[in-house]
Amino acid sequence: MKNSKFAALILIVAVAFSSNAFAQKFKDLDKSPMDVSAFPSSYKESDKKVKVVYSRPQLNGRDVAKLAPNGEIWRTGANEAAEITFYYPAKIGNDVVKPGTYTLFTIPGNKGWTIILNSASNVWGAYTYNEELNIVKLEAEATKGKESLEAFSIVFEGEKNEAVMYMGWGETLVKLPITFMDKEKSKKLKGTKY
Repeated sequence: MKNSKFAALILIVAVAFSSNAFAQKFKDLDKSPMDVSAFPSSYKESDKKVKVVYSRPQLNGRDVAKLAPNGEIWRTGANEAAEITFYYPAKIGNDVVKPGTYTLFTIPGNKGWTIILNSASNVWGAYTYNEELNIVKLEAEATKGKESLEAFSIVFEGEKNEAVMYMGWGETLVKLPITFMDKEKSKKLKGTKY
């Protein structure tokens, strides 16, 4: 009887300590959580043409110009630089971009923002930005939005092969038109892989 009580006591102590030994410690929600925006935007359409993964910094009473200064290269979000993946060839401005994943840098300005697609990958911030790796660099229209956005946001709107990527923060709204090529036609492009 003594042995069974001792064994039960040992078992209870072991169980009590083992639950603490295997307890997970999860971090709180990041101050600039990651988000994804894609086109087509509907979850019912799985054949996406483009997807952007980015972090969403918050203003918290600060000015956009302090967090994303005019004339300076910006990671287009927070933490890791934003990444944009094209699943179809896309025409942006006068450039055709092949399917692939690119780092999305921007240079904010008063009347327009410079949009940069760069071939660097796995980039933290804009500290290692290398202009020689630019694939596309063009100006996009920046206007004053109808509402002030606390969190930096990216959204796509459009139909079929015509989309507009909007980036908004504070009262700034940046508009980038994108035209996607038909998948069958794009297969015939030299260098396009599926």
